[in-house]
Amino acid sequence: MHTEPAHESPKSSITSPQHQTSGGKSAGPPLGENTASAGEAALARGQVTANGRMGRVSGVRIAGTGSFVPENIVTNEDLAALGCDSEWIVRRTGIRQRRHAASDEATSDMCYAASMRCLENAEVAASEVDLVLVATITPDHQTPSTASQLQGRLGISAPAMDLGVACSGFTYALVTAAQFIAAGNAKNVLVVGADLMTRTIDPDDKKTYPLFGDAAGAVLVTPTAVDRGGNADRADDAPPAEEENAAADGLLSYQLGSEGICGEMLCVPAGGSRQSLTPDAYAAGDHYMKMDGRNVFKWAVRVVDESAKDVLTHAGVAPDELALLILHQANQRIIDSAVAGLKVDPAKVFVNLDKYGNTSAASIPLALDEAVRGGRVQRDDLILMSGFGAGLAWGTLLLRW
Repeated sequence: MHTEPAHESPKSSITSPQHQTSGGKSAGPPLGENTASAGEAALARGQVTANGRMGRVSGVRIAGTGSFVPENIVTNEDLAALGCDSEWIVRRTGIRQRRHAASDEATSDMCYAASMRCLENAEVAASEVDLVLVATITPDHQTPSTASQLQGRLGISAPAMDLGVACSGFTYALVTAAQFIAAGNAKNVLVVGADLMTRTIDPDDKKTYPLFGDAAGAVLVTPTAVDRGGNADRADDAPPAEEENAAADGLLSYQLGSEGICGEMLCVPAGGSRQSLTPDAYAAGDHYMKMDGRNVFKWAVRVVDESAKDVLTHAGVAPDELALLILHQANQRIIDSAVAGLKVDPAKVFVNLDKYGNTSAASIPLALDEAVRGGRVQRDDLILMSGFGAGLAWGTLLLRW
């Protein structure tokens, strides 16, 4: 997503809060009001509210993380030859460098490298993975899916599918993985967020091209014991957990939402069924992403603040209880705004935007893996994650580690 800030108040976004829906009217009372037990049960199963689909999924955990970034470091000074202003980039976004993939690297290559590191860290063999989910908008090909290519390269027998939700893709995929596990249809789900964004941005667009980088991040999602006393994972024949304990682990709350009516604000016009990639379209640069940066910025500031507060309210968690806040790494000013609105200690906010730029679906798992490797995540920590971008779509979730 673009990251140019606006002078107007975030509340002046082109879409008002009452229009934040997932395709349906509110199915229950606003968050924060007293609800009957039946209403709480509905939210636990998943329910469309005024601000998106809310839900929670217990009995899941992240067993391992991994990431990959290309070797080629491109600094702001390196982009000066293109006419990009290094200080403008830092002042407006906080980005100082990013990674660019080599000409022979594709998205699936990054996915594979991140996945192998994730499985090694989780101490799980690839043969034990029974579902592969890849969040990406830069697949190797229109078909087959990148997930299928990754599954084949891993040499495993498992269903595989892509989720194309751009910068919020990883959170969508993580919720999807949790649902498969909760339904008893998977035990080891490999979730990868990966995008090779430098192939989708016009290098002549001096305000947009410097913002993006290439990367992949992966997590392994598995069932977990609900006993938070440090016991081993629940055996297959273990009795169901008590309801009060079940709410203590996994995804304590999530919100997925979309404002598709604003989709053209972040769009690649050509290359799909709406507009073929003809020679004229190619000459016009319609195969590159087009962005209404100012309005997307205003929308992002609003939706991050509102969805984060909704998720915390739904989970009954205060902001000061968070151990870590990981937002999509799009713009330092958006991150700063969210921190101010939530009144979260800035020391709890993980930022690596300055090193990698906007890596779309990879940004959250890349940051999470770096935080884990840096010792920033401990057992029982509450972690809030929020992705937002093209769609326009967002996904915010609260996870107990």
